[in-house]
Order: sequence, then C-alpha cells, then structure tokens
Amino acid sequence: MLRLLWALSAHTRYFLRRYMPTNIALDAIRTRRGLKWGIPAMLLAGPYLLAASICTNVIADGGPGWLNLLVLLFIWNALKFLLMGPISLVLLLRVRIQEAAERRRARRQHDAMASAGFSTIGA
Repeated sequence: MLRLLWALSAHTRYFLRRYMPTNIALDAIRTRRGLKWGIPAMLLAGPYLLAASICTNVIADGGPGWLNLLVLLFIWNALKFLLMGPISLVLLLRVRIQEAAERRRARRQHDAMASAGFSTIGA
C-alpha cells in the first residue's frame, strides 16, 4: 500500500512539474539565463492574489464551495512566485561568484604559463 502511494505521489509530482504553467515558468527562472527574471516574476503574485480575493468574495456572497480549492491554488501559486524572487537573487549571486572564481583561475593559469615561457598564441 505504501509503495502504491509513493508511486502515485511521484507520478503526480512529475505531471505537475512537467505540465503546469507556473511550474514551467519557475523552472525557466531557475536556469542561468532566467535568474535575472526572479524579481520581475514576483509581480505575477499580484494577479494570483487578486483572483484569490475575487473567489473569496464570491464564496462569501453564497458562491459554490469548490471555489475554496481555487483560492488555495491561487494563494499557493502567489507564494511560489513571491519566494522565487529572493531565491533567484541568492542563486544569481552564487553563480556570479563561481563565474568570477573561474575567470580568476583561468587568468592565473594563463599568467603562470606565460611567465614559464610557454607560448600563449591562440589562447
């Protein structure tokens, strides 16, 4: 039974990760080229919170109870985008530090080869 639940959970996660628009957008932001879009992506939380507010008002006015599921979904998506901004800044900072270290390492290696008398033509 536990194995069946585990497999179902894994397949559900794979499906949601692969086909849901917010997860696709967040995966694109987590790439090296997309890290710069983390802060602007935080603005997408606004429409999700607005949609949650509208659904909450409809529910309060006697709307169907299943709208509570949409409210949870909208709030969850808003939180994902709100958190992605600071996370992307930290990831971008980490990547830039690694890239700077690689440039320094390559420059030192180039200088060491040049001072040892090796030709640096074509390097």
